[in-house]
Amino acid sequence: MKIDGIDKIIIKRLVKDARTPILSIAREVGISGAAIHQRLKKLEKSALIEGYKMVINPKSLGYTTTAFVGIFLEASSLYSSAIKKLNAIPEIVESHYTTGNYAIFIKILCKNNEDLMHLLNKDIQNIKGVSRTETFISLDQQIGRQIQI
Repeated sequence: MKIDGIDKIIIKRLVKDARTPILSIAREVGISGAAIHQRLKKLEKSALIEGYKMVINPKSLGYTTTAFVGIFLEASSLYSSAIKKLNAIPEIVESHYTTGNYAIFIKILCKNNEDLMHLLNKDIQNIKGVSRTETFISLDQQIGRQIQI
């Protein structure tokens, strides 16, 4: 997929604020709103743009603890069934199948450390095939961004 300068401006504006009016972008680059829509459709069709989303601030809902958990599996063949069980836990917001020490690395949002401990002991460590976990609590997040165009 080849993108030009106008495509880059469109993408940068919408990454910064997905609610930016199309006509505002059109005026900035000097083309019609319809042309912006066509370019967006082309970028979506190429899979460069996966979608648009609203970002919720978890702290405003009381989720003050962010943790990363490395999960050790008894066997790699248990990956699919473990992921199905992990997917059913709403506090898990990301999972990655990784190389290195852990088979699975997840990101969890919890109300507090007590909730995190409960989630680890009652839900995650009781999944068939999970041999042990290693938890890292995030003290602060300074960088949170997408890849730049």
